[in-house]
Amino acid sequence: MLRPALFLTCLFLLPVSLLHAEEKPEATKAEGKITKLFDGKTLKGWKINEKGYYEDHGEVSVKEGEILLAKGDPATGIVLASQPPKMNYEVRVEAKRVEGSDFFCGLTFPVGDTHQTLIVGGWGGGVTGLSNVDGMAAVENDTTGYTEFENNKWYKIRVRVEPKAIRVWVDDEKIIHLNPEGRRLDIWIEQDTSKPLGIGTWYTGAALRNIEIEKLP
Repeated sequence: MLRPALFLTCLFLLPVSLLHAEEKPEATKAEGKITKLFDGKTLKGWKINEKGYYEDHGEVSVKEGEILLAKGDPATGIVLASQPPKMNYEVRVEAKRVEGSDFFCGLTFPVGDTHQTLIVGGWGGGVTGLSNVDGMAAVENDTTGYTEFENNKWYKIRVRVEPKAIRVWVDDEKIIHLNPEGRRLDIWIEQDTSKPLGIGTWYTGAALRNIEIEKLP
């Protein structure tokens, strides 16, 4: 990823629980329609991202119910072969970093007619946030947070997209709540080949499982 000049060093001193102390975990609505995006055995429904910054990707394989993304130079990822919902949906994935120290889940997803990328574990291993908001990257806008992610540990990640709220949880903690109205949303050129919905890594190996999307009423 491009490294912006503005780097919020003081942010790294605060645990994410303090940064978002007012937020409470929210349950997913049960009345939505859930679609499994990974069958646990094959890459059916996905394409390996082989373009742009993902050209020199690491090996992508499926083993024991997991999608393995080997470390790329700089990126490795997969892209959904079909068109996901653009609004009123929730996407969920479990991810873990197995090698490297940068983001192990760069989830690009639609927000209406534009896109956002959720960064989990970037800029040295702990930054979370959305790129880009009003032209600012995940490390420098009002969605920026920090979490001490452990290698070889699974994290449950879910992103909920509605007209007046983009919300993100890691495990049971809400780390992002952004009202997209009136904001300029886009993605870095590095993630352009991850559209419409893709998951990638940056100089990092990762594993993914339990990928699903829920269309909300």
